[in-house]
Amino acid sequence: MTSNAVEIENLSKTFISIKRKAIIIPTEKKKVEALKSVSLDIPKGQIYGLLGPNGAGKTTLIKCLATLVLPTSGTAKVNGYDVLKESTYARASMGVCQGNERSIYWKLSARENLIFFAKLYRMPTSEAKERADELLGRMGLTEKADEKAENLSHGMRMKIVFARALIHDPPVLLLDEPTQGLDPTFASDLRNYVQEKLKDKTILLTTHYMHEADLLCDKIALINEGEIKSFGTPHELKEAVRDYDSLHMKVVGTPDIETIKKMENVMSASMNTKNGHSDLVVTAQNGYDMAHILLDYMRDTGSGKVEHFEVKEPSLDDVFLQLTGRRIKD
Repeated sequence: MTSNAVEIENLSKTFISIKRKAIIIPTEKKKVEALKSVSLDIPKGQIYGLLGPNGAGKTTLIKCLATLVLPTSGTAKVNGYDVLKESTYARASMGVCQGNERSIYWKLSARENLIFFAKLYRMPTSEAKERADELLGRMGLTEKADEKAENLSHGMRMKIVFARALIHDPPVLLLDEPTQGLDPTFASDLRNYVQEKLKDKTILLTTHYMHEADLLCDKIALINEGEIKSFGTPHELKEAVRDYDSLHMKVVGTPDIETIKKMENVMSASMNTKNGHSDLVVTAQNGYDMAHILLDYMRDTGSGKVEHFEVKEPSLDDVFLQLTGRRIKD
């Protein structure tokens, strides 16, 4: 019997994007490869992370596993069940939490929502009520249990969404950016809950928050444009750039990023500019030496005035930049 709770082999998904410019102009069709031969095995009881920017393919992979989207090719199993051939059993083995408060019914109360979804898993009424009350207590929602979801805050509704994924006590959890848009306090509470209360679960977590993946995940897959670019523990991934520093600069002006990329000892560089101010991040062999070089360069060329700079240890974002040429937050 396999020791893997999730098995993904050469999974691909191609969408057909249809664009109609006008009624009299022919429809323009374009193939979009959301996933490209993704393979990933997750052992039982492990937390694996999918880390990448928006549009990298994280949510598409979750939806394929959750049987919400049919893959174009490849296979996937959850708890030993093929998501295509044994979809009913696969769905019963997993809980899915997406960072979307619209996945619950706003006209129902918190308790009614959880009981309704418990009944979909064929739980007896008495057991469904008991489980709902238990989870509402864990989420700190006992006093709001009979409030309609539409009258609750975004954070409270997301607690219901998270509880919904746990209602049938599944062995596998698919958490798709569960903390996106949450206030810092609840996001921290949710991470602590995953760490402390869900140790026996197998979890696939998608996120573009580096610190979240670093904190929670046993292993991380860096994904971009539908492909897994690198895989390993957070420590292993950061070891790839351990001989480099990450230099962060706040600049008044817009330095020539292409010139900076070509400078000696620069591994990678990226810049975001808004209203004449630029946030520049350069990964180089010696961050402090590079800071002096860039200060001289901007002074001599008049391309920018440095307001602040800081040298940091390389992060997962620096690894991602090295592999893809773009940052996770892009």
